Amino acid sequence: MSEGSFKNKKALAACSGMSPYGLVSRVAVADTVKESDNVISICMGATAADREGFRGLIKKYPIVAVNGCDGACVNKILKQKGVEPVKTLDAINILNETGLKPTDVCRLDDEGERSVETVKKSIKKALKYLD
Repeated sequence: MSEGSFKNKKALAACSGMSPYGLVSRVAVADTVKESDNVISICMGATAADREGFRGLIKKYPIVAVNGCDGACVNKILKQKGVEPVKTLDAINILNETGLKPTDVCRLDDEGERSVETVKKSIKKALKYLD
């Protein structure tokens, strides 16, 4: 992709943990990126491992952190790399407010899909906040 194709982009950084909430976070971020022309996702594994090119990428665009739980690993990894997200979402808190509770770390059942849609709504609100 050319440099110009990344103008006005926003970034989402999802939890990469092995919990049902981490799965919901990742799917909600992936769906949002797929549905948006100006949103990219940040790989937290590559960021944590200092993969070449990611340090510049995480400092280039405003990032919304989407944590899977109250451990806030996404924020902690970004902070270790000198980056502060412009907004932080916590899937577990979002879903606790709605009574949804995903149960599987690698498969989405009906409850998991409803959870993804709920988190996506919060992500889209956060992205509008950046406009």
